[in-house]
Amino acid sequence: MIKNSALKLNCVGGNSINTLKYLSTQTSGGGPIVEPALPQPLPQPQPQPQPQPQPQPDALPPLEIPVPHKSAIAGKEAQQTNIENDVLFKEVGNKGIIILNRPKALNALNLSMVEKIYPVLKKWESSKKLVIIEGAGDKAFCAGGDIKSIGIEIKNTGNKALAEIFLKKEYTLNHLIGTYKIPYIATINGITMGGGVGISVHGKYRIATEKTLFAMPETAVGLIPDVGGSYFLPRLKGKLGLYLGLTGDRLQGIDVLLAGIATHFVPSEKLPNLKEDLLMTDKSDIKEILNKYQSKTLNQEFCLAPYMSKIDKYFSASCIEEIIERLKEDNSEWAKKTLQMLLKASPTALKFTMCSIQKGSTLNLADCLKMEFRLMCNFFNKNSDFCEGVRAVLIDKDRKPKWNPKNLIEVKDNYINQQFNLLTNELHSIKLDYDVREIA
Repeated sequence: MIKNSALKLNCVGGNSINTLKYLSTQTSGGGPIVEPALPQPLPQPQPQPQPQPQPQPDALPPLEIPVPHKSAIAGKEAQQTNIENDVLFKEVGNKGIIILNRPKALNALNLSMVEKIYPVLKKWESSKKLVIIEGAGDKAFCAGGDIKSIGIEIKNTGNKALAEIFLKKEYTLNHLIGTYKIPYIATINGITMGGGVGISVHGKYRIATEKTLFAMPETAVGLIPDVGGSYFLPRLKGKLGLYLGLTGDRLQGIDVLLAGIATHFVPSEKLPNLKEDLLMTDKSDIKEILNKYQSKTLNQEFCLAPYMSKIDKYFSASCIEEIIERLKEDNSEWAKKTLQMLLKASPTALKFTMCSIQKGSTLNLADCLKMEFRLMCNFFNKNSDFCEGVRAVLIDKDRKPKWNPKNLIEVKDNYINQQFNLLTNELHSIKLDYDVREIA
């Protein structure tokens, strides 16, 4: 149940993650190890035994000193280094660059990264002319939030405190980006999903490339599209946002621009030159520079254009069950594929998602984030669809989640409506700990 209490999304301060330093003991390098001399045997009447050859000093076994295993030391030191370097910051004159630096994890966003980015963005907002954010490597900008570790923690301990702290700070960062005073330019080259969308889509400029892969796949793991998904999805054309939020369907390359998610499309090979121009320019019109690099062949048709009339018609239904019925009646290949995506998702998540996107269409970004926070916290328990979705998709990877309730009929509309009615009544009392400019 949603508690009737005020919520504060506190501004992020220092890093709260404690790290340990591991030291290894090394042996001294001084002289050989010599075996102590043994006493000579007394003379005996029997024949003297033949003398045994003495081992050379360097043939003796080495002195054993208990030290941590090298692989353990390397693993601990690597973990420490990864935490310290998971985000890189560069200043070029009056310009700032943020690099998400977890390429092996597809730059997935974690608490450590959020806590580092927020204070730097706050500082740069009044001292820089623009900020560029990008991902290390060429596979991903940011593949999402680190929900796997959150799901494991909740499943094993039932403790959702870490998850709530992460969401509070992540959503505060999302809101800062959405209200940023200077140009914020996100280069979404590669995979951009979930949390990666949250730190890009709310910014002034979003640059897609032919490598961009966009999705909001939360319903597949028992969650709603958050990080402001209830704000930006209903503001896409027609019912496209609701379709993307419910199905988790993916968009690639130029289609991310044509959908209205990116503001520009630039071939990836031109990104270094574009970045150099942005860092060297004294012009205030950033859009003019971006337009210079924009691909001139933008006459491509949006991949979903042939189906937009159906999307608008079917996803205008008043409930998920009716959307499914309309898709079944259509029975085209596209309808079958769409139906398949919906039926794989958590029934509970589908109903909450539809309602949150509908409600979000009339709310501002701050209220959408407050609404999402309350809803998401309700999903964080060890018997939830969230933990089952994480198991099926990210841990065991069997892609066979056992949802509870298992179908839409068992997810009572009265329960869904009750949660949103309580939430709507609370929005005015929920306080976000932003500065005066942000809550105005």
